[in-house]
Amino acid sequence: MNLLLTFDYELFFGKPTGTLEKCILEPTEKLISIAKKHGVKYTFFVDIGYIMQLEKGAEKFKSLSEDYKRVVSQIKKLQQLGHDLQLHIHPHWDFAEYDGKQWNIDIDGHYKLSDFDDKTATDIIVRYKQALEDLLGEKVEGYRAGGWCLQPFSKFKKAFQENGIKKDSTVFYGASMKSKHYYFDFRKAPNKGRYNFEDDLCVEDKNGCFLELPIGGYEYNPFFFWKLYILGRLLPSRHKMIGDGKFISQPGKKYTSLKKKTWDHVSCEGYYAQKLNHITKKFSSQGRTDLVIIGHPKSMTYYSLEKLDTFIAKNKKKHSFLTMKEA
Repeated sequence: MNLLLTFDYELFFGKPTGTLEKCILEPTEKLISIAKKHGVKYTFFVDIGYIMQLEKGAEKFKSLSEDYKRVVSQIKKLQQLGHDLQLHIHPHWDFAEYDGKQWNIDIDGHYKLSDFDDKTATDIIVRYKQALEDLLGEKVEGYRAGGWCLQPFSKFKKAFQENGIKKDSTVFYGASMKSKHYYFDFRKAPNKGRYNFEDDLCVEDKNGCFLELPIGGYEYNPFFFWKLYILGRLLPSRHKMIGDGKFISQPGKKYTSLKKKTWDHVSCEGYYAQKLNHITKKFSSQGRTDLVIIGHPKSMTYYSLEKLDTFIAKNKKKHSFLTMKEA
């Protein structure tokens, strides 16, 4: 089975958004060390809108100028080390403002591409993709939607085709959410490691011009989340996120997860990393071709870094670790 370790390279979007150092630079360096140790490569979905805003504000704010230089330096390092860098879009960055101390982000009506009319959404895709390619000095063809929000896909199909986006890793089978900021519904998506599609992310089309590499989905029982929350309080140094920001509020999610089984993504961050070996063994026994594992540098903990290290060590001779570019 092919294993794809993927990371959304971004800040938080709640208040506060967190710092570049703690949310991106520090945890990514720890991830790089693990990759070097085992000779594997990751795929990073770069939230290029944030970097565009750093560059835009660099002349006015010295702190943004320094942050821009540091994040670009790390991205170049990742590129030189052979990691895969692909496109990640959070369009609300077009409406973000820096007040000299922190980012003020308005996500209401700006969080997902479908919040915009077709022309504006296409313009965002074009500008953001070009900015990433200018930064890397190479073409990119992979994408992951911010917040997993890329429906209805028919709204963005033409922009993807005309801008050379051929691979996507947004879907995770069985998941759905509808809230003030989020909308996705993957309950009817194929339960596969990869498939082609054309007009709808959730409908396989063997002749489709887009390749979907869906994030793995798994059902977690309440006991898992009870352990997560208890350990977070008893051993915060091991189980607290390295990132220093806050997520967008999702009212009721925490309490629901403590009461009944929860369908969620297969992840290498936080306590989720504890399940990686079990899930990989299960998916492999089912004959799955690919398992995409999601993570965010900002959400990594010292516990999850240790688990990721041992997971790669245990599986690198059993399975193939690939990037999106290689898949």
